[in-house]
Amino acid sequence: MSMRALIRGLTAATAAAGAVALGLTAPTAQAATPLPYVAMGDSYSAGSGILPLDPTASLLCARSTADYPHVIASRTGDRLTDVTCGGAETKDFAGSQYPGVAPQLDALGDSTRLVTMTIGGNDNNTFIDALLACGSAGVVTVGNGAPCKALYGNSFDRTIDNSTYPAVRSALRAVRAKAPNARVAILGYPWIVPAKADPSCFLKMPIASGDVPYVRDIQTHLNAAVERAAHDTGATFVDMSGVSEGHDACAPVGTRWIEPVLFGSNYVPVHPNALGERAMASQTLKVLGGS
Repeated sequence: MSMRALIRGLTAATAAAGAVALGLTAPTAQAATPLPYVAMGDSYSAGSGILPLDPTASLLCARSTADYPHVIASRTGDRLTDVTCGGAETKDFAGSQYPGVAPQLDALGDSTRLVTMTIGGNDNNTFIDALLACGSAGVVTVGNGAPCKALYGNSFDRTIDNSTYPAVRSALRAVRAKAPNARVAILGYPWIVPAKADPSCFLKMPIASGDVPYVRDIQTHLNAAVERAAHDTGATFVDMSGVSEGHDACAPVGTRWIEPVLFGSNYVPVHPNALGERAMASQTLKVLGGS
């Protein structure tokens, strides 16, 4: 997942967001007065890979009108400013990610009352490096053993601790400084792979059986770092780990929230589908108490 590299490097296919059954129910709370709500973050926030695209966004951001911020705003009635952008890193909060794309922090102000985001997965190419490394190793061993773990050990965890965690913490502090009156919520990333290897999934997610729990542990470590950064800065952490169990990229169509590398329905693989974005919205509203 940079998700930037993934978006650029993988072959585009026809997205089928409209064909996904969207049967989730969630708390709904129509605000008496629409509140200023700013959505920030990366492609998991932007719904990259889901059609239709947001015509107000740069095409490079691959932002969808079905992303979880739009779902939240439709349920609460809050006034949404969506600056999410596929491939975003924490540095893109304060700097321009692409030509013509303003720093995401520019959308915030004293009047902002709610901020949501997913961020951190692209920093240091954590997701893309792990997935590409483990996918390549899995192909070489035809799905056997744990070649990626043998090659990389705890290097991804060290990077998360030494670089990603402090970067997310700094980004959250910058958000607080720009929007002192807002409630800030940062989401963990939904599960990409199951807890145990599923041999039937290898053709969709070519990761060796012994590396499936290894990749899962990397994601666990990343989510824990995001949660710690939220705690340090007074932000609300929206834990997706429990609710996304069983909805990973190896699950069947209609159950999975994340599309696999191969044979998926979104044109950006290893990202949430429309069902996943709605689930992220539902969990966020649940944690925020319907705010």
